Amino acid sequence: MFAKDAVALVTGAATGIGLATAQAFAHAGCDVVIADIDGQRGEQAATRIRELGKKSLFIQTDIAQPADVLRLHRQTVAAFGRLDAACNNAGIEGQPGLTAEASLENFDRIISVNLRGLFVCIQEQLKIMQGQASGAIVNIASVAGLVGFSGLSAYCASKGGVIQLTKTVALEYATSGIRVNAVCPGAIQTEMIDRITHKDPAIEAQFSALHPLNRMGTAVEVADTVVWLCSSQASFITGHALAVDGGMLAR
Repeated sequence: MFAKDAVALVTGAATGIGLATAQAFAHAGCDVVIADIDGQRGEQAATRIRELGKKSLFIQTDIAQPADVLRLHRQTVAAFGRLDAACNNAGIEGQPGLTAEASLENFDRIISVNLRGLFVCIQEQLKIMQGQASGAIVNIASVAGLVGFSGLSAYCASKGGVIQLTKTVALEYATSGIRVNAVCPGAIQTEMIDRITHKDPAIEAQFSALHPLNRMGTAVEVADTVVWLCSSQASFITGHALAVDGGMLAR
């Protein structure tokens, strides 16, 4: 699936989908760079990768800060000399609320992390991958980037932007040996969902019922999709937004 000594980078990799993706890359044979704003849990994530027998470097990063993003990618190249796969996963849900009542501060914060921060990450990844004439990028969007959800205007806008950015970058660099795709998860059992449901069984059941499979997805299911899209097995796929949603959007 990956060449020997392949290197993957995952943002927001201390927990949830990011952590599962970092571990999936390691299982696929990659050394892994862990980026996250949470220093303690980020170091723990890197330790888990090393326990799987692969090299791992944790770099504390706030992707809303361009200087952090630049340092992340420079240190990645300094440590490993290359970057073969990148998963731009870091994101926040912000505060839910109807559009007319939402604060501009909340909107700006969500966009600065979910879209602007991801954009800066892609810029740095492209610079590295262009020099190699190879690489694959997967951006974590959401079903909320494909359809609307009441009370989540800023989040939906940010994830819709991720999908359109993915398609545009894929077209721009298709002849440069770089593939760019997006994954659009449904409701996935992570800490983010727990913050929304408060682990209330009745609310969790409502989220499960959104999916024809009648359950929420797991972080591993999303992670396996990301790694596959970055691998040679998906070599003819670029510019695609793949829903991992238990059939939610088929209705």
